[in-house]
Amino acid sequence: MSCDRIRAMLSNLALELTTFFEKSHTLLVPWSFGIGGLWLFNIVNWISGSHLNHLGIVPRRLSGLMGVLFCPLLHQNFNHLFFNSIPLFVLGLMLLASGTEVFFWATGSITLLGGLLVWLLGRRANHIGASGLISGYFGFIIVMAYFNPSAVTLILAGIVLYYFGGIFLGIFPQEAKVSWESHLYGFLSGLLSAWLPHYLHWDQLLPQ
Repeated sequence: MSCDRIRAMLSNLALELTTFFEKSHTLLVPWSFGIGGLWLFNIVNWISGSHLNHLGIVPRRLSGLMGVLFCPLLHQNFNHLFFNSIPLFVLGLMLLASGTEVFFWATGSITLLGGLLVWLLGRRANHIGASGLISGYFGFIIVMAYFNPSAVTLILAGIVLYYFGGIFLGIFPQEAKVSWESHLYGFLSGLLSAWLPHYLHWDQLLPQ
């Protein structure tokens, strides 16, 4: 490989990374406010006696369908929200930097499809928490790197696998009080949500 070609590759890599970090920087504050809003919502819920937690997904109950929309917003306690906030912030910011259309498509499709699968197939319990959405983001970013193997997407996939690979283990049954169904169906929804735009050639939903 010639020196000119190596320099060109390094120059393209630097340009891709610079563009990505510039996008991430501009989105850092609004996304921080989004996560802050999630905390404020839950603090108000806890102060009021966690009455809103009944809006979680209760499988195969008509009233439990409300939880498809509310499940990612509701958390059992401080620890539950804290340990969901970190991967939610990082993975969400990665998707936002890939394009706001990509972010809203991923968030909406994972929330709806994953939630409906939990409602149809999950254990009879009250499923709450953003972990299903997080698992969906995880799967979405991996497939995104497969279809768009640029330097940035591959680096992002590597970071996700290295730091958040443990998310994948959450799709298997572990603790009785942990909704592994949300993890599993969220992950599968993320895979499908990333694959579908490529299959249908929805260019506006592909990473920029």
